[in-house]
Amino acid sequence: MRAVVSVSDKRGIVAFARALTEQGTEIISTGGTKRALAAAGIPVRGVSEITGFPEILDGRVKTLHPAIHGGILARRDRPADLAALTEHAIGTIDLVVVNLYPFAQTIARPDVTLAEALEQIDIGGPTLLRAAAKNHPSVLVVVDPDDYEPLIEQLRQGSVTPELRRQLAAKAFAHTAAYDSAIAAYLADEPFPEMLALPWQKVQGLRYGENPHQPAAFYREPAPAKGTLASARQRQGKELSFNNLLDADAALQVVRAFAEPAATIIKHTNPCGLACDADLAAAHKAARSGDPVSAFGGIVGFNRPVDGRLAEALKKYFYEVIVAPGFSDEALAILAEKPNLRLLEVEVTPGGDPGWDYRRVSGGLLIQRADDPTLDEPDTWQVVTKRVPSAEELEALWFAWRACAFVKSNAIVLAQGRTLVGMGAGQLSRVDSVLIATRKAGDRARGSVLASDAFFPKPDGVETAAAAGVSAIVQPGGSVADEEVIAAADRLGLAMVFTGRRHFRH
Repeated sequence: MRAVVSVSDKRGIVAFARALTEQGTEIISTGGTKRALAAAGIPVRGVSEITGFPEILDGRVKTLHPAIHGGILARRDRPADLAALTEHAIGTIDLVVVNLYPFAQTIARPDVTLAEALEQIDIGGPTLLRAAAKNHPSVLVVVDPDDYEPLIEQLRQGSVTPELRRQLAAKAFAHTAAYDSAIAAYLADEPFPEMLALPWQKVQGLRYGENPHQPAAFYREPAPAKGTLASARQRQGKELSFNNLLDADAALQVVRAFAEPAATIIKHTNPCGLACDADLAAAHKAARSGDPVSAFGGIVGFNRPVDGRLAEALKKYFYEVIVAPGFSDEALAILAEKPNLRLLEVEVTPGGDPGWDYRRVSGGLLIQRADDPTLDEPDTWQVVTKRVPSAEELEALWFAWRACAFVKSNAIVLAQGRTLVGMGAGQLSRVDSVLIATRKAGDRARGSVLASDAFFPKPDGVETAAAAGVSAIVQPGGSVADEEVIAAADRLGLAMVFTGRRHFRH
């Protein structure tokens, strides 16, 4: 058996190549891979020895030669193919082990130049992989170091099953497809190209989806940015579920909207609790006070590391997941007493690029820039009522406005200072959301401020809020009934500001 081995990811390649030579395989290689194998004492031949032609153009052309591709593409069950190999003195190649230049990692660098990116576009590698995968009934192809051991096991047994051959071929085509997709997206340099190529990499299979009868898996971008769920590190706990991941991401998005220390409790992707405080343990306590009943079984998020004192408070309650930028050794030891509790460590950077939002619809995909309330500027807000909000009310309104952007529409949030005290989400009418939020807040509604993700179509929402004791309102404005709504606020003594920007979350 002869194998072409040329890998960018050299993880495990020396051990794999040694196992191949023990099976009598002749190894052909190039560049850094050849040097690494030779340094390990593994017999290896250069591609130039096989082709009789030197590498040229700084290595851009080396494997693109009939002596290589003829040996890969020849169909073993076609006498004419084998006769052509004999006529041209070409030997068969039975195994191709290749993974490609790190293009995605290269373009992820903020200072990368076009010339640097172009040099990371592999030409020979994808050609080798596609040729081998096309002829996979006769030629084995490997792109993933995790497949080295299963393949060696079957080779030692004397044959490789058709199922494994096909699986490896599919993986090779997926590898080249993802690679080409990353290149296409980079060169297009536009958010909505005519042909959208989305390379996603499987992180793990999930036990099930939203419900037990739905199969599910978790995929990530090839080079996920820091501060995303796909780059999180699980420090403890059971396997994450589909719903855990959705809620954990919601927690991450909420706390990154605040520069000050923040704690949130998520239920069904909505923040049922949210508070800011210089003392993170106090922020968590305040967040729980917003809706302690709904907090049961929730997902908790922080934008500061969890220390021992906070961990002692957290372990008193039943939570599914805790998301934070770090956990002290003391915190890990304390939370280890709850081994099923999942701990996710992920960098949390306030503000920054929110990325893209992809949503599946039947037969298609909707894409939009992800919403980011931190881009709003309170100093651009317009006071539309006779009464001007106080400095304390303005601070609370800014907190409530950011919180409201993460609540499902129709969204209403009530806040006291920097604590969420009531929330109404997902109702078909805005006044119903106000009713729910004020009922959740109870006595804490008196003196609170209210944020509405979109305009009030009628005065009834303002009247309901005022009856509960709300003192100030922030909303986008823009309704044909704005004059009526403002008049109601003036009549009831409320302060109201318009932001000019809405934050629907369907």
